[in-house]
Amino acid sequence: MRFVKQLLAVAAVSLVGGQAVAAVRATSDWLTLVLGLLTAVAAVAVYRWVVRRTEHREPTELAGAGAVARTGRGVLIGFAMCAAVIVNIAFLDGYHVNGLGSVTGALALLGFMSAAAVGEELLFRGVLFRVVEERTGTWIALLLTGVLFGLMHLANPDASLWGATAIAVEAGFMLAACYAATRNLWVPIGLHFGWNFALGGIFSAAVSGNGASKGLLDTTMSGPDLVTGGEFGPEGSLYTVAAGVVLTLVFLWLAHRRGHIVPRRGRTAGATVSR
Repeated sequence: MRFVKQLLAVAAVSLVGGQAVAAVRATSDWLTLVLGLLTAVAAVAVYRWVVRRTEHREPTELAGAGAVARTGRGVLIGFAMCAAVIVNIAFLDGYHVNGLGSVTGALALLGFMSAAAVGEELLFRGVLFRVVEERTGTWIALLLTGVLFGLMHLANPDASLWGATAIAVEAGFMLAACYAATRNLWVPIGLHFGWNFALGGIFSAAVSGNGASKGLLDTTMSGPDLVTGGEFGPEGSLYTVAAGVVLTLVFLWLAHRRGHIVPRRGRTAGATVSR
């Protein structure tokens, strides 16, 4: 029941906040920013509350101490990953900068992506991966939650089976591996946000098949879908899949080195250590 209570509590605040953000996104950039940030803060508060109530412990995976540094570390990784992908696409003449874009549009995306990154990480890594891992071990939990994460993106307007598969590999597996390596949620939250905001808020590319973004740069993309990602956006690019696989392997190596890999039907003492 603790799994159900945690899932419903976090999903409820994320859904209500997400709907509010979506409702104002087309009419007010500033309101989108504010509501997005409030949704992210509310989701963190609800996660902490429901974990305390259902598990009778402090949610160390979302501890306030070190949160800024850990989130910042994740943001830097996400920004670097996104920049590397865009540079490689541009090298093949698939990405073009036409001029400056919209500052307020970027601020709106900051709020929108904050709500999305926090809500999805709390649901998929904080609740689903963490609880499934306790029962099945790290490898099965990573596989199951990664696939579910990819399938969720099939509901997006310009989604495709390839796009959902790419998301499962480059994001679902990578972010679960990131949590396994760090045993806290701030780094994957930062990584998720850093990638999304850089992609939409700075490089003005489509994010997960949600249409064109109005970020800091006015850009266009053209070329083979396997290079640019097509209508789904760069997350459907082979460059992104490759970058995600590399980071997944790095995080899993760190998790193994730190003793954070939970074996099937067991749990190591090191799995609960926050780094």
